[in-house]
Amino acid sequence: MDLIAREVQERRKQYNAGFESALPFRHCVIDGFLAPDFAARLLAQFPPFERGDYLNEDGKPGGKSTIERLRGLGDAYRQLDDLVQSPEFLRLIGDITGIPGLLYDPMYFGGGTHENRSGQGLDNHIDFNYHPATLWHRRLNLIVYLNPEWETAWGGSLELHRDPYDPENDETVVVPPLFNRCVIFETTEHSWHGFGKISLPAAKAHLSRKSIALYFYTETRPEAQTARTHSTVYVDRQLPAHLRPGHVLTEQDCTELRELFSSRADHNRRLYAEIERLQADLEMTALGRVVNIIRRRIARFRLRRASAG
Repeated sequence: MDLIAREVQERRKQYNAGFESALPFRHCVIDGFLAPDFAARLLAQFPPFERGDYLNEDGKPGGKSTIERLRGLGDAYRQLDDLVQSPEFLRLIGDITGIPGLLYDPMYFGGGTHENRSGQGLDNHIDFNYHPATLWHRRLNLIVYLNPEWETAWGGSLELHRDPYDPENDETVVVPPLFNRCVIFETTEHSWHGFGKISLPAAKAHLSRKSIALYFYTETRPEAQTARTHSTVYVDRQLPAHLRPGHVLTEQDCTELRELFSSRADHNRRLYAEIERLQADLEMTALGRVVNIIRRRIARFRLRRASAG
């Protein structure tokens, strides 16, 4: 546990108090989470963008790259993997969050190293709620940022939302992705989060938003917090607040509107494609064949009634 800052271990009760009372949902922000030299080694061994999976949902090169298998990234990442599965670490995170029985995911499904380039953002969403292999309940996201040079004006700050469907009454907490800053938040059916588009100045175009995402699970959870199995659920971003009647559109406004409409169109296209795949899978099953027979019989019955009338 010497890889975690001693102050973090000593203040676990204070962090728990903040976690329990935080809005818009339970979370905490811990600066200086890792021992400084360990955080520096993780940054030094952070993998090149091209080494990771950087294909988007359409199978095309995008602005985000991820690697789930941490142990192959260097000595520092092997130490990190050993750390996060240790009973002492799981107990520390359990004390901070008040969630006992936390389980480490050796697959790092959806987690690992995340790197986002300029122009990339992440729509608000809630995460998948069950591990696809173990069916454990997903309980916590723990993110450590590795950006020694970052300004809030560049975007990319984590946003925690009460309800992105209701922008007029939404409550938002914004957390810049600063170096060795850790954010821990509970994953529920209401833990909406994302980050705004990264816009680096030309002189900083070589930078990117780097982080390590760790997800933790439990075998059970309170029944009131359970829901049917679902994948990640996204909400398209709303119109910027300044776009109101009487506002004269600027070139930047038009660019942002085009990006919003393009994002929504892509989202709809992916949803329709998923519906087509699900329909095809259904038709291949015995139940699907029965449903199709019933549909055809209903259609023929309706045609006969129409002809008789």
